Amino acid sequence: MKRIRFPNQRPNLTSPVHVGESLRDSQPVSERPVIVGVSLRDTIPLAERAVYGASVSERLACVIVLGLVCLLTPTLGITAEPSAPHANGTARASNLQAAVEDWMALFPERRAQGREYLARLKDAQSRGAEWPSLQREALAANPLLSGQPLLFVVRRQYARDHHNTATMFQTGEINSGSFQGGGALKTIDLTTGQVKTLLDVPEGVARDPDVSFDGTKILFSMRRNRKDDYHLYEIHADGSALRQITFGGGVSDIDPIYLPDGRILFTSTREPKYCMCNRHIMGNLFTCEADGSNVQQIGHSTLHEGHAALLPDGRIIYDRWEYVDRNFGDAQGVWSCNPDGTNHAVYWGNNTNSPGAVLDNRPIPGTDLLLANFSSCHDRPWGALAIVDRRLGVDGRPPVLRTWPADAIELVGKGNYDTFTRVNPKYEDPYPLSDKVFLCSRMTGRGEEMGIYLLDTFGNEVLLHAEEPGCFDPMPLAPRPRPPVVPPRIDLSKTEGYYYIENVYVGTGMETVEPGSVKYVRVVESPEKRFWTGPAWDGGTGQQAPGMAWDDFNNKRIIGTAPVEPDGSAYVAVPADTFVYFQLLDERGLMVQSMRSGTIVRPGETTGCVGCHEQRRASAQLQYSGTAWLRGPRQLEPWYGPPRLFSYPAEVQPVLDRHCTSCHDYGQPAGQKLNLAGDRGLVFNTSYVELRGKRYVHVVGAGPFPIQTPKSWGSHASRLTKVLLDGHGDPEIDRKVKLDRESFDRLVTWMDVNAPYYPDYAGGAYRDNPFGRSPLNGVELKRLSELTGLKLTDRGQFTQLSFTRPESSPCLAGLGGPEDARYQEALAILRAGRERLAAEPRPDMPGFRMASPVETQQEQKYQTQLAHEARSRTAIARGERAAPAKP
Repeated sequence: MKRIRFPNQRPNLTSPVHVGESLRDSQPVSERPVIVGVSLRDTIPLAERAVYGASVSERLACVIVLGLVCLLTPTLGITAEPSAPHANGTARASNLQAAVEDWMALFPERRAQGREYLARLKDAQSRGAEWPSLQREALAANPLLSGQPLLFVVRRQYARDHHNTATMFQTGEINSGSFQGGGALKTIDLTTGQVKTLLDVPEGVARDPDVSFDGTKILFSMRRNRKDDYHLYEIHADGSALRQITFGGGVSDIDPIYLPDGRILFTSTREPKYCMCNRHIMGNLFTCEADGSNVQQIGHSTLHEGHAALLPDGRIIYDRWEYVDRNFGDAQGVWSCNPDGTNHAVYWGNNTNSPGAVLDNRPIPGTDLLLANFSSCHDRPWGALAIVDRRLGVDGRPPVLRTWPADAIELVGKGNYDTFTRVNPKYEDPYPLSDKVFLCSRMTGRGEEMGIYLLDTFGNEVLLHAEEPGCFDPMPLAPRPRPPVVPPRIDLSKTEGYYYIENVYVGTGMETVEPGSVKYVRVVESPEKRFWTGPAWDGGTGQQAPGMAWDDFNNKRIIGTAPVEPDGSAYVAVPADTFVYFQLLDERGLMVQSMRSGTIVRPGETTGCVGCHEQRRASAQLQYSGTAWLRGPRQLEPWYGPPRLFSYPAEVQPVLDRHCTSCHDYGQPAGQKLNLAGDRGLVFNTSYVELRGKRYVHVVGAGPFPIQTPKSWGSHASRLTKVLLDGHGDPEIDRKVKLDRESFDRLVTWMDVNAPYYPDYAGGAYRDNPFGRSPLNGVELKRLSELTGLKLTDRGQFTQLSFTRPESSPCLAGLGGPEDARYQEALAILRAGRERLAAEPRPDMPGFRMASPVETQQEQKYQTQLAHEARSRTAIARGERAAPAKP
């Protein structure tokens, strides 16, 4: 084991010198120091001239310069901090001097020791070979660090996988084979360098420690070996009295923290569901008692909630990955809630495209700032460290005060959700000790190995400890302030909560909407994904496994609508613990604006917002004085029956069959232009493919991250609506085709909930076939393509075949007629597909059942976990305790 190492690092010409800067008085964006040195922007003109230079000599010169830049920096503009002053030695000495003087001022009893370091610093020799030792020793002598052990985790860096949330490698899941064991929970005395092992896990991993408020215990997650899963444990600070808190096979419990009232909050897969853009298990926020009883889910977003931390006022901040009608990659920002799960709200970064993920958020003591890990979608949970001041905004670059590495700030808002993969070195696990001094894990320069580093606002950055295979989660093993207890606001005897909107005309873009024109608010659920398939459909916005819609991942369930008062207020009762979003409708029922994120209300909770997409910090200014508030909460009016998963064939196709398919069908002239038949195809039915493929419908799909302007997508922006309102341009056709109110509403509502197709993520009997939906297997589909000469898996060819009427399939037209052997073979394949669908219907057909043993098992597990949750809630409501389930 290597105790202490000091890497031979290069000077960093990009790091700003901030002598004595305090984060309590952070400078405005316009007054921040200019960072001098090579930056990402500086290299762009060189790169362009290297390709497009006027002469060979100019291009060659630019290539040479770029090569030198690459040699001097691990990644352009992103460099490591130095251990020795070298070219800017005076500045580095000043940085160290400022750091020592700062802790001397905070701890007057240690001034004599500080003066010794300052005297050594003046010695010219200390700027040479002795510099690394002096720098580390002086910074580690800070009383915020010295005098108590430093707790840390030893383990390998998590294996590379689909997403930064994919670190659990849960048994029975798609990536369980990626688990790598071998780790420990340790402490180090930075004064003596002595390392103590509190818990050795030779075949497993201990992770995510949290120190009790009195400093006597450590809460953490542990997986003992490959056959085990992560569960919560607690151990005394001296390594004694290890006890297991949570249990259960096939579930993972990670990221635990102590709550001020003695309970525990953690992330768990106890509601087993999967990311919509792939096949990986996700987690939500849960709480339990200190003994593991009364496990209760307090977060219900459709993907992942993790890395929770306490704010000084007792609230929780956490990172949340969820996307409703938007792209998957840039939808992982910072959220906050109360410890009982009430008042979930955006905190920062939900509409910032880069970084793709904002993780490991911790409040900086004595400030309103966060220290965060700016990471990427498709990466491990590491990246750059950043200081964020949300007083300057809840999105974008202005609130980002500073980053490590320094030039990483150039990447904020640039590129896409994976831009921060280029950061080098990479950081994670930030832990603020004060408003100026921080701990973290950082690459040591030896591949993926991570060490414990101290960095500060004076410009210092030093390795404190490293050992193989890597060090993570550094924090003092010492007492810390206990935030106040936030009183609970839920009533578990109730099945609904209440949501108040003060004025729908307040918010981003809503100034263009005429006051009084919004008549209704619609509440829509975005349900969880309980199943996945191997084959996938990609509509150009990411993998859907299985195929769900043309270009979006979500299915929908319309809960109902309620009136909006003339003053713009609305107050509605909403099913509790249900992930919902809101839409504003005009008098015709057309969508004016829609949320593209979700919210929940807990049982008995009353919460609200000022308006539609308002500056999120404004919710604290709610007056609760609108007409709707005075009237009281309204029950939602159902949408043509009880709430149900939205199915295009069930909700929309009957309207087209009644009014359109007499002309718009296979074999009809109008069908050549637009075929609205309901024939089942490989993934979707014919009319759905035609309306989407020929762009009669303009929806946002899994669209861009920025907030969309009112009426910019959905029914207001679609060609189909224009035809419905203005007619076909032929008086004879318009005289025959007259839509009743319900038929019109079904069509525009489908567009406004983002044009979904399938109601369910289950693949059923076809989960192993192409797209997770086709009744033909891959061999049959390949043969059919060979016979017809068409690439039938291309979405532009989807209407070429019909499993409803195989003989009407256009792909047969070029095969020589019924007497041709190729025609007969192709028709036989299509008929086989029809027969299979008749025997085992898909989810887009009546009579669908869960035919897959895998999916049956997944559903049974989901229902079992719901039963555990219900048992806990019953016990909590009665003032009792539901004991933790044990094997």
